[in-house]
Amino acid sequence: MTTKKATLKSVFLTGLLVLVPLAITLWVLNLIIGTMDQTLLLLPEAWQPERLFGFHLPGLGALLTLAFVFVVGLLTQNLVGQKLVEAWNAVVRRIPVVGPIYTSVKQVSDTLLSSSGNAFRKALLIEYPHKGSYTIAFLTGIPGGDVVNHLKQECVSVYVPTTPNPTSGFFLMIPRSEVVELDMTVDAALKYIVSMGVVAPSAPHAAPTPQRRTVEPPL
Repeated sequence: MTTKKATLKSVFLTGLLVLVPLAITLWVLNLIIGTMDQTLLLLPEAWQPERLFGFHLPGLGALLTLAFVFVVGLLTQNLVGQKLVEAWNAVVRRIPVVGPIYTSVKQVSDTLLSSSGNAFRKALLIEYPHKGSYTIAFLTGIPGGDVVNHLKQECVSVYVPTTPNPTSGFFLMIPRSEVVELDMTVDAALKYIVSMGVVAPSAPHAAPTPQRRTVEPPL
C-alpha cells in the first residue's frame, strides 16, 4: 500500500513539474497580450476589429502595437525623423509637471535601452545587507552630482533586486574595491534571483590562479 502511494505521489509530482511551468508561461503571455490588446481601444470605434469583422481577434492589438513600435523606430532613424523627435522633446520639456517627469523617464529609458550603455549589463557580488552576507546586484553606473563630493572613496552605483520580484529593490553606492564582477550573464543572474537560489547558474571553468575581480565601469 505504501509503495502504491509513493508511486501515485511520484506520478502526480511529475505531472506538476510539466504543467506548472507551462501554466505560468501561458498566464504571463495572456497577461501581456491582453494588456497590449487594450491599445485597440485607442482606435475610433468604426475602425475597431470587432466592428469590422464582427468578432474578437485575440492578439491583434499586440501585433499592431509591435508593428507601430517598429514603424516609429524605422521613421526616427533618418535625419527628418530625428529632427521631429528633437522638436517633440523640446515641446514636452516646456510643459509644467509633465516636462520633468518625461525628461526623467527618458533619461532612464535611454540609459537602459541604449545598445552602447552599460547599465544592467554586469552582474555583481556585494556584501549586503551586512558584512558576511552576500547578494547579487547589477551595475548601473557611477555616482554623480554633488554626491561625489561627499563620498570618502571611489564608488559605483548598483541596483539590488528583491526576490522573487526583481522589479523592486534598492539603489546603493558601494566602494569599487568591495564590488566583485561575476562571470555570469545578467539573464542567468536574474533567473538565480527570481528562483530564490533554486535555479543556480552553471559554474565557470576554474582558472589556474583565480583572482578577485573588482568591477571597472566606464567613466
